Amino acid sequence: MKPINITAAALGGLALAALMTASAVAEPALIYDAAGKFDKSFNEMAFGGAEMYKAETGNDYSDLEISEDSQREQALRRFASRGANPIVVPGFTWAEPVAVVAAEFPDTNFAIIDAVVDAPNVRSVLFSEQEGTFLVGALAAMKTETGTVGFITAFDFPLLQAFGCGYVQGVKQINADVNVLQNFIGTGFDAFSDPNTANEIGISQLERGADVIFAAAGGAGEGALRAAAEAGKFGIGVDSNQNYLFPGNMLTSMVKRVDVAVANAFTDQLNGEFTAGTQIMNLESGGVSAAMDEFNEALITDEMRATLEDLTARIISGEIKVHDYRSDNSCPVS
Repeated sequence: MKPINITAAALGGLALAALMTASAVAEPALIYDAAGKFDKSFNEMAFGGAEMYKAETGNDYSDLEISEDSQREQALRRFASRGANPIVVPGFTWAEPVAVVAAEFPDTNFAIIDAVVDAPNVRSVLFSEQEGTFLVGALAAMKTETGTVGFITAFDFPLLQAFGCGYVQGVKQINADVNVLQNFIGTGFDAFSDPNTANEIGISQLERGADVIFAAAGGAGEGALRAAAEAGKFGIGVDSNQNYLFPGNMLTSMVKRVDVAVANAFTDQLNGEFTAGTQIMNLESGGVSAAMDEFNEALITDEMRATLEDLTARIISGEIKVHDYRSDNSCPVS
């Protein structure tokens, strides 16, 4: 069976029900968050993991895009009732729907990325994002000429604050005098789909002196990255390697291996090795990193590379302890 690709417009309740009652499946399933499969960030990274599984095993999978919160439980229930196993969902917004539906289908395995659901048939995959954002913050501090850098995220939420806190720590590790501007795009999950406001905020940060902007806002972040590129300044991408978006103006991207988490869940189920519980993907395991490729190699000096390698080794060894905002909802630096 080929992956199910559904546009947001086709996802009314009746359309979803009609489509998914067609024929039983015995293959894994991936349901994207509201920003859509091709958001050039978090969801697209998940899609890449499903495609990686398909290429490596020759087995297919089903996938689905939603557009409204009300579709979450419905989509999970439909896939589970058709025998999809495991069902993987990327995003903390899925926590409550997964908890409800996993209890209804105890023989179906689920995996959720970026949230913890305590159930015997749910794998919860978390990332040490703060370690990756520490590294890109250090690069921003080494690159800035104005002494001001920016951070833009979707809204005030502990996971997103953890991105920002790690970034600030990395900046201050290099130069405590560098100023970090921080702004939210909105107040809720719809901010992930608002590149226009992200662009406006990016322009505002540039006007206030920022010459490097880290946009940690899923698909919306492209708006801020575009603002930086059009001003001849530098952007930092998030989740997937976004260096290709604006070559020559992308300093790096904080890569979060959501693709590996998805591929592992699919493959573990195929091999009869699926386990529930919480998994942590960090800098040491390759779960997060600062992207280096042909699109940003001219922007990163040998000295910057050496410093980054040193910081990476010191974080892995425990010499540098990067604070996780989620541990106490605070950041030791600002």
